[in-house]
Amino acid sequence: MIMKLKLLLSCFIILGFIWTLPVFAVQPASILVNISPSNPAPFENTTITLNSFSSNLDTVLINWLVNGKTALSGIGKKSFLITTGAADTELKIQVKIFLPDGEIDKNITLAPSEMVLLWQADDSYVPPFYKGKALPSVSCKIKIVAMPEIKNSGRKVNSKNMTYSWQKDYNNMQNDSGYGKNFFSYIDDYLEDSSIVSVIASTIDQKFSSESEIQIMPTQPKILFYKEDANLGTIWETMLSDAYKISGEGIIKAEPYFISPKDLRRPELVFSWSINDNPVSVSSLKKNLMPLKVDTESSGQSKLKLEIENKDKIFQTVNKEINVNF
Repeated sequence: MIMKLKLLLSCFIILGFIWTLPVFAVQPASILVNISPSNPAPFENTTITLNSFSSNLDTVLINWLVNGKTALSGIGKKSFLITTGAADTELKIQVKIFLPDGEIDKNITLAPSEMVLLWQADDSYVPPFYKGKALPSVSCKIKIVAMPEIKNSGRKVNSKNMTYSWQKDYNNMQNDSGYGKNFFSYIDDYLEDSSIVSVIASTIDQKFSSESEIQIMPTQPKILFYKEDANLGTIWETMLSDAYKISGEGIIKAEPYFISPKDLRRPELVFSWSINDNPVSVSSLKKNLMPLKVDTESSGQSKLKLEIENKDKIFQTVNKEINVNF
């Protein structure tokens, strides 16, 4: 009888041990937070979304608190829309998720920041005193500089003390990314109509970041003709139009806007002048100057044409012609 009691007691102990196995609660890491856009700008609408592969968030109570005050509450409220503040402000967002196995809190900080991307065509020609911007032509070298406006505790972070992640046409440019690399250079691809360059600038501790994107389209070079005066130099105020009148002697100057390289003396730039489709050689060291001399007793019209070709770059050829009256 005593042996039967011992056996029966042992069975209860074993059964009790099996019955009381602990149930592990869901972990905070199982709740994923997605912020779109990931690096919001000041006063930008931002959506925060919760996701979980282990819990059904559509059936639980979710509370959203902004700077300690409830902004949204309800069953299945797993998405929250908010507008960020100024560049020097932060929004502290706390999410309380009431799961069957317990409450989970997620803390989010939105620190909006700005970034300006400045670009320049490093090897695009424009004449002296040109007030506009040199535009890139096909196969031209382009440089982009990132100027992030990130503040930490009210103080602006030095752009040189950040890490940069560059992308071109959505491809990671690993060799051009890294600490202090706030600029990016590339050669325009003649097979593409445009290039999209984006960058994310982050502080070293990864607490603050900013991003921006820019699209750059190449332009076709163009030739404009001007009068070159022996005493006044180039008459920039007026470009020569068709049926330009010349008497005696004169010099016509060609300005190939946005051609590459910007040094017109480079041998790969070939200037081909012609009059009435007959090639004319230019003896001057300046290939863009065409001296003309007209017999005062003659009159008529001639077609003056210039073609400029870059022997090293495909698809970079430009031409211009005007009729000259005399």
